Amino acid sequence: MFSIEILDLSELSDAASVLLGKIGDKRIIAFYGKMGAGKTTMIKEICRQLNVEDVVSSPTFTLINEYHCKNGKSVFHFDFYRINKIEEAYDLGYEEYFYSGNLCFIEWPEKVESLLPDNTLMVRIEETNNSKRTVTVG
Repeated sequence: MFSIEILDLSELSDAASVLLGKIGDKRIIAFYGKMGAGKTTMIKEICRQLNVEDVVSSPTFTLINEYHCKNGKSVFHFDFYRINKIEEAYDLGYEEYFYSGNLCFIEWPEKVESLLPDNTLMVRIEETNNSKRTVTVG
């Protein structure tokens, strides 16, 4: 487990780069944090560094967005904030995405925690003093 301190947005790119370097062979990345902590902002920067060609935005109402990278691979971005029952994740067909071999970034994973594969990488983003962020990975 390790932590990254982000003092302001100018450090986001470096933090995302470090996080990408730690992903290894993990395909499911779960982003925990309160509303406004920076989960979507971090995912946008990671996608930029992965050369995603699409506009990256939170899939709050659609639950999932698929982004295409220049290398032809897909990245899936989930936002489970609005689900009320785990059955909604089953209805979405989560298994097809989670076990596709593509990267899956998940916001509000606590709503579907029992469905997350054992090798999920947990990322916690906490806002500390003066809008600083601590990103804990492990």
